[in-house]
Amino acid sequence: MSERVQLTIDNHVATVRMSRPEKRNALDADMFDGLIRMGKRIIADNSVRAVVLHGEGKAFSAGLDFASFLGAPDLMQKLLARGEESPANMAQRAGWIWQEVNVPVIAAVHGFAFGGALQIALGADLRYVTADAQFSVMEIKWGLIPDMSITQTLLRLVPIDVAKELTFTGRIVSGTEAVELGLATKVSDDPLADALETARLIATKSPHAIRAGKTLLRDAPGMSRADALKLETALQVGLLGSPNQTEAVQANMMKRTPSFKDPE
Repeated sequence: MSERVQLTIDNHVATVRMSRPEKRNALDADMFDGLIRMGKRIIADNSVRAVVLHGEGKAFSAGLDFASFLGAPDLMQKLLARGEESPANMAQRAGWIWQEVNVPVIAAVHGFAFGGALQIALGADLRYVTADAQFSVMEIKWGLIPDMSITQTLLRLVPIDVAKELTFTGRIVSGTEAVELGLATKVSDDPLADALETARLIATKSPHAIRAGKTLLRDAPGMSRADALKLETALQVGLLGSPNQTEAVQANMMKRTPSFKDPE
């Protein structure tokens, strides 16, 4: 069996590819494990400044591969297991780890992103999608609720009534409507190419400032107003006068390309 999830790193940009095209990248135990392992590898690699997440073949992912879990209660228990290093269980972490990754993650979505696959895409910071991509909070079809970190992602993107309608009906939403609703960032004829272009642009910015910006925008919505304002200040104080911040100022003043150092 080939690796379910492939990782390549080029010029500070990590590309994560779900690689089970014959099953439209349906999520089996190995796919969950692969997504989490690659997320951890990126977290440990300070040279990475941006990430692109996509699916090989005809779809981002068709969602959970139910057949692979039927008659395997041990696998289901594994998905629900919760460790010490994250508040998320294994199933949740396949989506949430892209928020634990401390640099921006862009999901490039084409074809299907159903159920758990949608929740993985929602874990990214940005979602570039084809107009005809198909999204669904599909768990209701199987008599279930979404449980792969959707409470920490979808509810930050759309109004609560929209989240309820999508969850209660399981209806399929096109890429165009996904952008209109706030599920996706923009429609693209070639989401992967555009995601890589944005990731490469991000990689030219100060990695310390980019990481601080992700921390701020990830954590502040769950804080009190006072704590969120304090977080702004704390993160800014950490940047002011630092080598990369000084380099950004000097490069702008001298009209040259900055040369940033990665975090140690």
